[in-house]
Amino acid sequence: MNKPFIVDAHLDLSMNALEWNRDLREPLKEINLRETGMTDKPDRGNATISFEELRKGNIGLVVATQIGRYIAPNNPLPGWHSPEQAWAQTQGQLAWYKVMEEEGYMRMIKNKEDLDSHLKLWSNEDLTEKPIGYILSIEGADSFVNPSYVERAYEYGLKAVGPAHYGPGRYANDTDSCGRLNNMGQELLRKMDDLNMILDVTHLCDDAFWHALDIYKGHVWASHNNSRKFVNHNRQFSDEMILALAERGAVIGIALDAWMMVPDWVRGVSTPRGMNCNLEIMTDNIDHICQLTGNTDHAAFGSDLDGAFGREQCPYDLETIADLQKVPIILKNRGYSDTDIEKITNGNWIRLMREAL
Repeated sequence: MNKPFIVDAHLDLSMNALEWNRDLREPLKEINLRETGMTDKPDRGNATISFEELRKGNIGLVVATQIGRYIAPNNPLPGWHSPEQAWAQTQGQLAWYKVMEEEGYMRMIKNKEDLDSHLKLWSNEDLTEKPIGYILSIEGADSFVNPSYVERAYEYGLKAVGPAHYGPGRYANDTDSCGRLNNMGQELLRKMDDLNMILDVTHLCDDAFWHALDIYKGHVWASHNNSRKFVNHNRQFSDEMILALAERGAVIGIALDAWMMVPDWVRGVSTPRGMNCNLEIMTDNIDHICQLTGNTDHAAFGSDLDGAFGREQCPYDLETIADLQKVPIILKNRGYSDTDIEKITNGNWIRLMREAL
């Protein structure tokens, strides 16, 4: 079985570049070597992503994020003390993407023509130094100083918005919180609808999830979300939520953060081998969505690799992001056809992207 083309719908590339100070143009070994002895982040020396590894894994198209969280007084989460500071952080991230484009490492996908030409480029096996195509998304809308900022972001190429991240948000309540969208959140979704943007329902708490699906008319996806069947936590989707997304034609990307894959994970204490966290569990999540919906049209990859965690907190049989290529083999061994595997590795995301762009 040849290496299928892979679309990964959630990578925090600019966060790694600017906040973790990783030069993704370097070989992965060099990125990790430069972090020897560093303790400021829990995943130092355990990175899995570089441009070289993306190419090795035939991962030629990703959804790449901007992220800048506002934190209110007494909020223990990391973030910025004002929306304006958070906005400035996302603009620095945008500048990094643009420089990577200028140097030929990345290519922004803004419409169907861009998408089709990029896929044609990656089908040319004679080319080796291919740019990584990216659709720009934002994880958490806190950096929009007010709802009109989404229009500014749309102008520079933002295509998808996840209103929420962790804790109470300025627009929506997020993982580990509760409550429906507030007035600003509802206005934000109306503006997104007008702009034909994609709503990313990842991280929305249950109340906000159902509220958003009720009022949003446009395209919906879940860039990186797993199933409560395996880890019973509000960060995951219930079967009812998965079926509701399938009815909307949405796609769900399965994530590789170990605490979302195996129950009772303790950050900094548990180990992937000790908890038997491997890529079979990613496949279990994919399979559950397929069995629940009765087809292979809604499951895909949204790894979230190096999203503030690395090899210390991801499947033990994954050394680099290129090892995502092990999952199609597991699917094949479970009886999935080549056609179904192609849907899961790239076709489902490409279909939805074509519709939305």
